[in-house]
Amino acid sequence: MKTLSDQAVGTAHGKLILIGEHAVVYSEPAIAFPFPAAPVEVRIKKITGQTVLTSTYFQGLLHAVPEPLNNLKTLIYTICHDLNQSVNGLNISILSQIPPERGMGSSAAVATAVTRALFSLFERELTQERLLTYVDISEKIAHGNPSGLDARVTSSDSPIYYKRGSCFKPLELNLKGYLIAADTGVKGQTREAVGDVARQMQENPSSTEKTIRTLGQLSDAAKAATETNQIEELGRLLSLAHSCLKQLNVSSNQLDRLVETALASNALGAKLTGGGRGGCMIALAKTKKQAEDIARHLKENGATQTWIHALGEKSND
Repeated sequence: MKTLSDQAVGTAHGKLILIGEHAVVYSEPAIAFPFPAAPVEVRIKKITGQTVLTSTYFQGLLHAVPEPLNNLKTLIYTICHDLNQSVNGLNISILSQIPPERGMGSSAAVATAVTRALFSLFERELTQERLLTYVDISEKIAHGNPSGLDARVTSSDSPIYYKRGSCFKPLELNLKGYLIAADTGVKGQTREAVGDVARQMQENPSSTEKTIRTLGQLSDAAKAATETNQIEELGRLLSLAHSCLKQLNVSSNQLDRLVETALASNALGAKLTGGGRGGCMIALAKTKKQAEDIARHLKENGATQTWIHALGEKSND
């Protein structure tokens, strides 16, 4: 394998559901935040020979990738075909700090970074609309019927307010503070959790629907808090949302322990993020020092990994 001079880089980042998970399935709003603290970088170099893919999951020839990477294989073949480029002669290296199956948009972020790197390598213009079209191709293979939310948030710097079948609205982020995320080390069980909520809706429609509507109201209140720099109020809303998610039985002992740890460490609020039954939780802090203290305590109480992201350009130090 001989490396040639041509090379390109594509980037993306993780995403976190701030509030509204599960309720969004029932046409209530949700808010998702871009999470640059968990970045993805894809480097592509032109080589002689067949295309090679390198990642923590797989290293080898592109045509021989295992089934879980068929979404990326199809994406790469499709882009090369559309741009009239050979699918051979590439060394594609994926460096991702997003843990898979944690509800942080790993597959969409990687697809975004791969698409950006290929268009850069072949010196073609890539509009946001075209980017989303290609990421959707990958996401449909990976997830079946994606909402498109992950693709938008992992490729954007703006939070997104989302209602299923209705709208994606960028939010103006007027918020100073710090967002902490922590991984339970357990893969999320989104499909099972969504199915259980659906069963609860059938068996106990009145109480379940009330909880869902409350989550929607909390999302709208969180939107207002995000746009007007009310971080204490936002923290309160996040904790209330976690209580609702516990009522829907989508939390877990690990998630509850980490949420309680964050609150005991003076977090402004804390909740699970994503599908639940594993995956990650989030917390809010006003200062960097408070965020670091919370992250340390989360690790001491079972978190396998933590991240800290400053909200706004002039977050408190």
